[in-house]
Amino acid sequence: MQDYEESVLFLGSWGPFQRRIFFVLCLTCVPCGYNILSVIFLLASPPHHCDIPAHSNLSQEWIQASIPAEQVAGQPERSSCSRYEQDLNQSAPGSRPEVLLSSLKREGCRDGWTYSTQYFQSTVVTEFDLVCSEQWKQPLTSLVYFLGGLSGCFISGLISDRFGRKPVLFGSIAILSIFSSAVAFAPSWPVFTVLFFMLGLGQIACYIVVFVLGSEILVGSSRILFSSLGQPFVYAFSMMLLPGTAYLVRSWRHLSLIMAVPGLACIPLWWLVPESPRWLLSRGRLQEAELLLRSAALVNRVEAPPVIFLPPKAEKAAESVSFLDLLKTAKIRHITLKLWLICASYFGLSFSMSTLYGNLFLNYFLLTVVELPAYFASWLAARSFPRRLSFIGFSLLGALALLFIQGYPTLTMSLVLLGKFGVLAGNGVVYTYTGELSPTVIRNTAMSSCAMFSRVGSSVSPYLLEMAEFNKLLPWITLGVLSLLGVLLCIFLPETFRQPLPDTIEQMPFEVMHQQVFHTARTEGCGTQKQPKLKLT
Repeated sequence: MQDYEESVLFLGSWGPFQRRIFFVLCLTCVPCGYNILSVIFLLASPPHHCDIPAHSNLSQEWIQASIPAEQVAGQPERSSCSRYEQDLNQSAPGSRPEVLLSSLKREGCRDGWTYSTQYFQSTVVTEFDLVCSEQWKQPLTSLVYFLGGLSGCFISGLISDRFGRKPVLFGSIAILSIFSSAVAFAPSWPVFTVLFFMLGLGQIACYIVVFVLGSEILVGSSRILFSSLGQPFVYAFSMMLLPGTAYLVRSWRHLSLIMAVPGLACIPLWWLVPESPRWLLSRGRLQEAELLLRSAALVNRVEAPPVIFLPPKAEKAAESVSFLDLLKTAKIRHITLKLWLICASYFGLSFSMSTLYGNLFLNYFLLTVVELPAYFASWLAARSFPRRLSFIGFSLLGALALLFIQGYPTLTMSLVLLGKFGVLAGNGVVYTYTGELSPTVIRNTAMSSCAMFSRVGSSVSPYLLEMAEFNKLLPWITLGVLSLLGVLLCIFLPETFRQPLPDTIEQMPFEVMHQQVFHTARTEGCGTQKQPKLKLT
């Protein structure tokens, strides 16, 4: 496996076969990008107030006055969860609401709620009345969705290592389509929550397997282009399609059905996506790997050597590692814990956009568009600048922009966009950084664990929004502080820029002061640095 890239040099790096794989795998990324953070629209909570039944025999003036006013962020707004007690005689001739309301008690919304239809015809919140005393179900539903993503991140890696990348990829796409359709017919909130968990399970698994499959089939510059620009750009573009769809389709049930369409459209791609030759080789299936590569040689119109892979003879047995090896010794434990904490903050920024004022569809679109230059900037930085400097620079930019929101509330949207640019660009650098810090024998496990902790950040993000009840700016301040924490942790990580990748745990660059020693000990091979297999989404 160590000589795999040398064995497939005859294929080249950007022939017809590589171009086909590049574009087809990018297309398979559309379903997971289209579904990510769908909670923003399915679980949107429009303005609402207590319903006044038509049979209450109240005049229009009394109906308007029956909802008390409350101070929300210093502004008077109609109460969402209470009304004045109803009296059928209040609308008698000559009576005025201003005179009588002061003596009335408040009561809950005994007859339900009236929801604004300015942006949504219906959502899960409006259909199942997840407001007021039932409001706690909103963040819980989002939590369940992201926990499904966390579980999918872990399970998909285990299954794909045993049964192959291709079956897991299309199995994840099938899960997205099946459960996107199923949630549209959920008759109750508990049923919707269970189905939503399954939807999250496939969403994260899909992205990870696409990333791994592309990284293992493509080599050299085509692999870097796919992992750094190709897949992230298509992923962001598919995210941009969701607010446009939600703008046109205002019913959450119809929107759920439409969310299943990209996955169904990807089913014919099964016959265009091959299995990973690296995975086949790791499972001892040399003949299948060679047959695949010889077919690729025919597509590229190059001649394959008589023997591509030599059968293993007296090679040293592969080192057996597990998830627990990430915490086995104090040195690797320190690096692992720092990376986990750094990886746990990005999704909170994406999800917290629902606290912004203005048009929800436009806000979501703008926060998605800003990902494109962020991905491009992180790719340029990873090519030209040290990892720590790049991450610290981007993260400081994001943190300061978010912290300045409290001083310049009129520039909230601009500062949020700048904050997301910095945080996301820094997060892109972390992909490369984590792969370079992790040795070959445990690199995939390390990347999967970081992906799981990024889902932990997304899981708690719905509860981060609850902080806005105390102060509208508190979620953004918290995210800015978390970014500063990531900067502080990164300072104590060793630099890996232009260093050879470690192959064993003993070769890991544990301390900054040992970089020169590490470099000197592994001078041979510095010019043939391998690209890490990234699995973090």
